[in-house]
Amino acid sequence: MIADQCCRYRFAKQMNFEKFFRLMSYAAVFFGFLALWVSGSFGAIGSALFTTSFVVAWFLEDTGWQIPERPGTVLIVLAVPLYYIGWRSGFFDLSGPESRLPVTLAYLILSLTVVKLFQKKSDRDWVFLYLMAFFEVLLGAGLSISALYLASFVTFVFLMACVMLAFEMRKSAGKSVDESQTGKASTAATKLDGFRSRRIPFSATILVACIVLLAAPLFFFLPRVGGAGMGSGRERMATSGFSDTVRLGDIGTIQQSDEIVMRVRITKKNEMPDFIRWRGVGLDTFENNSWRRSSQGVAEQLDRRVSDLIQVDSVANRNNLVQQTIYLEPLDRPVLFGLPRIVGVQSAFPTLRRDTEGGITFPQAGSRVSYTVLSDTTRPTEQELRSDNELYTAEYGRYLELPPKVDPRIGELAKSVTARTQNRYDAARTVEKYLQTQFGYTLDLKAGGPDPLSDFLFNVREGHCEYFATAMAVMLRTQGVATRVVNGFQAGEYNDAADAFVVRQRNAHSWVEVYFPREDVWMPFDPTPYAGQNLTPNYGGIAASFNKYLEALEIVWIQYFVAFDNQEQRSLFTSMKRRASDLNSATNGFIASLRREVAEWWRLLSGGEGLAASLYSFGSLAAYLAFGLFAVLLVVWLLRRLIRSHFWRAIAARFRWRRRASIVAFYEELETILAHRGYTRLPHQTPLEFATSVGIPAAATLVSKYNQVRFGNRLMRADEKSEIEALLGQLAG
Repeated sequence: MIADQCCRYRFAKQMNFEKFFRLMSYAAVFFGFLALWVSGSFGAIGSALFTTSFVVAWFLEDTGWQIPERPGTVLIVLAVPLYYIGWRSGFFDLSGPESRLPVTLAYLILSLTVVKLFQKKSDRDWVFLYLMAFFEVLLGAGLSISALYLASFVTFVFLMACVMLAFEMRKSAGKSVDESQTGKASTAATKLDGFRSRRIPFSATILVACIVLLAAPLFFFLPRVGGAGMGSGRERMATSGFSDTVRLGDIGTIQQSDEIVMRVRITKKNEMPDFIRWRGVGLDTFENNSWRRSSQGVAEQLDRRVSDLIQVDSVANRNNLVQQTIYLEPLDRPVLFGLPRIVGVQSAFPTLRRDTEGGITFPQAGSRVSYTVLSDTTRPTEQELRSDNELYTAEYGRYLELPPKVDPRIGELAKSVTARTQNRYDAARTVEKYLQTQFGYTLDLKAGGPDPLSDFLFNVREGHCEYFATAMAVMLRTQGVATRVVNGFQAGEYNDAADAFVVRQRNAHSWVEVYFPREDVWMPFDPTPYAGQNLTPNYGGIAASFNKYLEALEIVWIQYFVAFDNQEQRSLFTSMKRRASDLNSATNGFIASLRREVAEWWRLLSGGEGLAASLYSFGSLAAYLAFGLFAVLLVVWLLRRLIRSHFWRAIAARFRWRRRASIVAFYEELETILAHRGYTRLPHQTPLEFATSVGIPAAATLVSKYNQVRFGNRLMRADEKSEIEALLGQLAG
């Protein structure tokens, strides 16, 4: 009966460990899925199906409803060609051709995971699940830059460290049981009995910390390979939030999306301009219902210099330079954005191209990129612009062109609005104010027909930004003022926690630029009513605070991890070199100053300035020495008092007690084993009296070891630990 109780005790211990092992394994698989889920590859249906399957599989463990090994293998083998056919046929073309392959792989991995979860699992099956979870994390790294991915990744690494430790212990215990069943003497079978599950997370934490300490220097110092900025290739589907053409009515649809387009950090905030617009492209030709560039094939190639800086334009005033660091999501068009006027771009791009309207493009669209922009925000004064009445040259004639059949009422309206103005600048401001105040803003597409601009101006009198920009540009052209429409984004939402602007699709915007020939400058004007400027998501209360800090975390994650490329490494090296140089200069300056002070003191002491100065120098030296000696004696006295106090003794005793407590824990296990054999220590019995009354020599030996460590103020040797382990195994067996 006693033997049966011991067997049940050991079996319960092993079952508790098995539950712990399964719990950690399932958690690792789930966080592998979570790392992929944050990339947005799955819709609500796919996520719900996997989560439901995951929960059901947990409750089916050790039941007769699990899939046998052979049918599970057949399902896995069949899944691969089925998903290949689905990929080739475009079945998984859910969000565009670019996303077909990663989405197919994601669904394939999850399907294989679900099959294995429902299957009766051997060690090979658990390893297969771990590999699937690893592939999910790996695929998620290429599809997501969210800080939530970082959280799921860190948790996954921690859980996998726990699982690997538990997996190896489980295998070792299984081998030990097999050896004991064949008659081989082994003490390893008892290791699982004394196992504490809480030790594995602690060991895993130490393991992960060591990995991070070793990997961090490699991350910061190893050279990056691949593409520019945040990686090459089509990491995710390109966002349809920007175009190098403007069709009346298109932006109203785009502005209903909250998807992030870019994140912008401005370094020189003291020089931040009032007019914050992220300029993309300029468009010079209007064709009744759309704007386009007339010289799309004409572009100037701009090559990178040694310092990674690509010069785009000349600088008028260095004091007005504003630096912006931009993290751009994939777009349909490879356009770089920045505050007008961009004069330099620092990035990993080997080359850029600038078109005749000031738009800057990089080599490949559909990729996340990071870059730094220098913009010269110098603007002429209003007086200078009002006095600019020079005639346009033939080169700027295209900025005065109108469609062949423009509604004559538009010219008459423009003439009446600008009747009291005397110059281009006042005319532009008057038309801008007229459109802002006399028309309404709406995202609904109301104006239409064969001439949507006339319908907007004379019938509907409501619209969104491209209607207002088109109306102002065309009205000014009828009055001989050179204009073009600009397509880009408004400032976006300023996140004070991240000190950055978060720009979304809803911030897509069109405005107008007017050319002033004498000043040779394109001045921006925005005729859109204030209700349509800088639209932001409608968050409030707790949701607003949560989203603000989540976005701040994502920006930090992107800046210091995702976008940490060769350029950032060089900046880090430069910063470290500068700080080392500053420290060296400060040290040399201090030594030189000290030498001068000593030389001056010696000169005075030697009588260079007379007897009085010499005596003063000698007295100063004596005072300094006395003060220094007093300070040293005071510190020595305080240290001796502190050492003699009970403070350090209490701390040392605390650490010794903890160490002994961890060593003598075997006594608790001894009492548990004896309790299962029917022996219980009475309250009046000491441990040694209890062991003697039991009549088992091994128990008496263990209690003797316990007393030596517990009350003898000494630690156990390695051979004593092995002996104790063997005695416990003998008692439990």
